[in-house]
Amino acid sequence: MGSSVKKKIVISAINFSEGGPLTVLRDCTLAAAELLKNEWEIIVLVHKTSLIEIPGVTLIEFPLSRRSWFIRLYYEWFYFKKLSKEIKPDVWLSLHDITPRVIVPRQAVYCHNPAPFYQISLREAWLDPTFLLFNLFYRYLYGISIQHNRYVIVQQQWLRSEFKRLFDVKDVIVARPAIRLGKIQEQEANDNKDKYIFFYPTLPRVFKNVELVCESVQLLNQAGISNVEVRVTLDGSENRYAAYLVQRYACVEGVTFIGRKNAQEMAQQYSESDCVLFPSKLETWGLPISEAKAMNKPLLIADLPYAHETVGEYDMVSFVNVFDPVGLSEIMKSIVGGEWEFSHAGATTPEEPYARNWCELLSLLTASH
Repeated sequence: MGSSVKKKIVISAINFSEGGPLTVLRDCTLAAAELLKNEWEIIVLVHKTSLIEIPGVTLIEFPLSRRSWFIRLYYEWFYFKKLSKEIKPDVWLSLHDITPRVIVPRQAVYCHNPAPFYQISLREAWLDPTFLLFNLFYRYLYGISIQHNRYVIVQQQWLRSEFKRLFDVKDVIVARPAIRLGKIQEQEANDNKDKYIFFYPTLPRVFKNVELVCESVQLLNQAGISNVEVRVTLDGSENRYAAYLVQRYACVEGVTFIGRKNAQEMAQQYSESDCVLFPSKLETWGLPISEAKAMNKPLLIADLPYAHETVGEYDMVSFVNVFDPVGLSEIMKSIVGGEWEFSHAGATTPEEPYARNWCELLSLLTASH
């Protein structure tokens, strides 16, 4: 007897080549290979075949995909339609924001970038013109053909609500990211240090709200409190926004711009810190919150939906108003003085459809096929 014909799933990620996005692609492909290998042919569209070394999957390489946005959009909106006619897949999963024009019974797109949901000011647009482009471009990029998807996939409940509001999509899956936290070597406590160390692991983007932290330290100085050091992972060379921050706040006693750090150096900074700050105004997840939580560090984080979802259940956290440097400085003052009591945060489970991991997500996408 001949074997039954396998169904086909295409996983498209031709723009992923390094860092976190590449980890997403590898995790998704590995889960697909383990879960679907008996009944499905797994076809993965990649920038380079050398990026994926997982048996049981078919790789198709697109080495020009990262050369320009025009080439990328050509593949997504024109070439993939022809490819879908040739492959005849049952499911097409696009892992990187754009809904391709393909002929397929079931289609899904994973949306990572929260930029369209931020109200950018003129000042912020001038300081970070790249983010302005993302803010404007992604609103239209997401909207093109998004209704063709059976499912839109996001990482948090607040993003689900925003996609439904802005794009009028019905079926939005909340899929928790697979957070890989390497084992972090705890450093010996430095009992002789004369300053309380706050650590803000950040990037040079206007929505990261670094000014809030620096203004709070200024207020502490004005109140005569000098035993505080805030370490910020910028050095001013990254872009216009970073240069502005260093020019304005490098002279503030207690603000230290330490520049970008590698993984080992970041682990060192987490270990040396007494409290981790994360007052960002926009995130799809907020990885430093998860990293600090894994190290059992006290947290001062944004009182925004993303931060509440990310921190989940935790006993050493306080949520701060992202527009109130006075309030943050008062909390920092109380912490340094040993008077502040951190509160307990409780975890919430998103409404269905909800996937806790890649296997659950792939099961949803391939159900009834």
